[in-house]
Amino acid sequence: MTDKNNRNKKKKSVFLRVLLAVLIIGFAYLGWRYCSIHDVFSNFGEKVKESISGSATTSGEGYTNIALFGVDSVGGSLESGNNRSDIMMVASINNKTFDVKLVSLYRDTYLDIGDGTYTKANAAYAYGGAEQAVSMLNSNFDLNISDYVTVGFGGIADIIDALGGIEITVEDEEIHYLNDYQSTMAADLGRSYNPVTTAGTQTLDGMQATAYCRIRYTSGDDFKRTERQRTVLTQTFAKIKNASPVTLAKIAATMMTNGEVKTSLDLSEITEMGVQAGAFNVSDTSGMPPEELRTLMTVDDQSCIVPNDLASTVIWLHSLLFGETDYQVSDTVQTISDQIKTNAGL
Repeated sequence: MTDKNNRNKKKKSVFLRVLLAVLIIGFAYLGWRYCSIHDVFSNFGEKVKESISGSATTSGEGYTNIALFGVDSVGGSLESGNNRSDIMMVASINNKTFDVKLVSLYRDTYLDIGDGTYTKANAAYAYGGAEQAVSMLNSNFDLNISDYVTVGFGGIADIIDALGGIEITVEDEEIHYLNDYQSTMAADLGRSYNPVTTAGTQTLDGMQATAYCRIRYTSGDDFKRTERQRTVLTQTFAKIKNASPVTLAKIAATMMTNGEVKTSLDLSEITEMGVQAGAFNVSDTSGMPPEELRTLMTVDDQSCIVPNDLASTVIWLHSLLFGETDYQVSDTVQTISDQIKTNAGL
């Protein structure tokens, strides 16, 4: 019974921390302040933890880890299939200090996405939805993630619009691609958009900011794109923390009616922890594999980001997130690391 209680306690400590990092803190705050709207959210939350498998590591004790996915969904479809995860992040929360660290996994990273299938990491979501994508993170990086939040790009745009936009510095070379992505998204989602016409620091609306997240064809490629994603997430998070109850209510109502959020958490967990919302702070962001531990190369006729030594990347990650300077990787990670080298000819 103690183990079960500990698991329940850990599970309940996860979600609020997730909300802050994943842009849906409005749900928690709204639930706490306005419990009478329970019926509106009665179907929120899909309990899928039993289908998430991966590393059994006990590393990172004292921290809560959550997977954050952003997918190019149309019509509210957040399941497996055509949805590859353009955004893959691990939000790691120090349970004492409430500091949140965000680490992006580059979408083209060559990994074992499940059952010995080696390919780009973002394919895991397409093959098996969030459950397989979480299992991939656990197995390849010795993590113990059991919860996730997936948000469609339309949902991200809606949240940012409800907040009145966010401040972003747009470079000259980004304008063309930003507007191209807006045009594509507008056609897919049946929405209009406002082109960005000038460079500089400015307030971007939801479509503009979401399109900004997707830019990858400037200098820096996907590495710069994940940096943009973390910038948008951090800026949105800052505005959510200071938003009024009316604004949060608007966000919650919009997200619940457009089907742009999928999560392993249920309503009771969301509402229970909303009271603690203001305590969390995004303290650091990064991307993996880090520059010194990756190689750009073609594997199996695909252009991939190949970890030079996945085991070294996992050691780097555990030092960054948990301060573990002497971490020893699991046998699972070592096996995957060796197989990646063999497949890539490293």
